[in-house]
Amino acid sequence: MEAVAEPRRVQTLVDAGISRLPSRYIQPLELRPDPRRCGIDVGGIPVIDLSLSAGDPVPAIACASRDWGAFQVVNHGVSSRLLEEMKSVGSSFFSSPMEAKLRFACDPRSPASEGYGSRMLSNDDGVLDWRDYFDHHTLPVSRRNPSRWPDFPTNYRDTILEYSDGIKKLAQTLLHMISQSVGLPPSYIEDAVGEVYQNITVSYYPPCPQPELALGLQSHSDMGAITLLIQDDVPGLEVLKDDEWAVVHPLSGAIVVILSDQTEVITNGQYKSAVHRAIVNDHRPRLSVAAFYDPSKTRKIYPAPQLVTKNSPRKYREVLYGDYVSSWYSKGPEGKRNIDALLI
Repeated sequence: MEAVAEPRRVQTLVDAGISRLPSRYIQPLELRPDPRRCGIDVGGIPVIDLSLSAGDPVPAIACASRDWGAFQVVNHGVSSRLLEEMKSVGSSFFSSPMEAKLRFACDPRSPASEGYGSRMLSNDDGVLDWRDYFDHHTLPVSRRNPSRWPDFPTNYRDTILEYSDGIKKLAQTLLHMISQSVGLPPSYIEDAVGEVYQNITVSYYPPCPQPELALGLQSHSDMGAITLLIQDDVPGLEVLKDDEWAVVHPLSGAIVVILSDQTEVITNGQYKSAVHRAIVNDHRPRLSVAAFYDPSKTRKIYPAPQLVTKNSPRKYREVLYGDYVSSWYSKGPEGKRNIDALLI
């Protein structure tokens, strides 16, 4: 098999002062951000307070999971200090010299390999996202190898470890609430997922010379169970609702919760995984940090039997999660076509 030629990092294109977008980054006309819709607010995703004083959040989570597949949480128990440190070390890495960053380059021949990269998919002929990233394998602990992570700034590795543990606790809490909200035992979805595989991906979206032609991250739904995301103060994340793209406005101290495909399968379609994307702009870089909470590749996922009834028949076939991941990376995202392939 021929070696895959890795494209240049997006940051190097910006540093070179390009004024026109290279053809590999130009999205098909039908997928480009619609300039006529820019600045139009179709309503923000729900914001849910998890503090005890705010009352039971489960009904609000049920509503948001059904209607949006995404919401933001505040008073979630992850300290603002840790959130800011996580964004700070990520920003420091991407502002470092390219020679230093390339010491931690990922393997371009292997999709989703750990490290510093620009392309996630295994095919070499698709349109590229206007994004660089660093992907960390953080759970289970046996996957952790901090020597593969940057050693600059000096607190980088310790911050990743602390963030990994803190965000896992929140993911477990949220999955318990999501299970309860559909009438399942609190631990049902967590038990269905089994041993969690967590990746933490820091994404950097440099300014783009022609943002109307590009996407920072093309439209997709996430593969696993749940994604928890933090972002800086630059808007760019959008969630699809009722065929309209809604901007997820950055909210200080909030964490964005995105339901993923396996939760849609387990809830037998009562809740939908959120289709989302990232747009770019021509004047400010943007940074986000996504923590993915996924099953192991040997785990079989299927609708909860308690949610399959005469009035709500089974909607999805059982899937081996490793097969699902392979399909996603070989075919590409394109909205929700991967989970749609499981429909009965």
